[in-house]
Amino acid sequence: MEYNDVNERLEELKIEDFIWVIYIGIIFLSWIANSLERKYFLFNDLMSKEKYREIMTIIFSILVIVYFYFYKESVSDINKLKDNDTDKKKILTIISSIASLLILISGVIFLIVAILDEDLDVELAFN
Repeated sequence: MEYNDVNERLEELKIEDFIWVIYIGIIFLSWIANSLERKYFLFNDLMSKEKYREIMTIIFSILVIVYFYFYKESVSDINKLKDNDTDKKKILTIISSIASLLILISGVIFLIVAILDEDLDVELAFN
């Protein structure tokens, strides 16, 4: 690897470390959201229901931004492919980009569900 490539990869890893911190925050927010959802179902507490929906909207908004970052990086990886790269590397890079796009699409769909599901009828899950 060239010096610039190493520096670029180290910068990407720094950003990914920050994203792990974001994921820890999302786990904490999800735990709070589950508590609020439980309170709503047990006691019909409408305030808990609205707080749950707000937190879920925040969670999926953040996730869409994170997923967009990874999709953008995967497209960048495709653009960096060289003619002399192996076919295996080219195929795996393209497949990875497709996977990132699908995850981004799923995040957008879950965000839409979180916004529109006023009755908490749909279970939301994320990876």
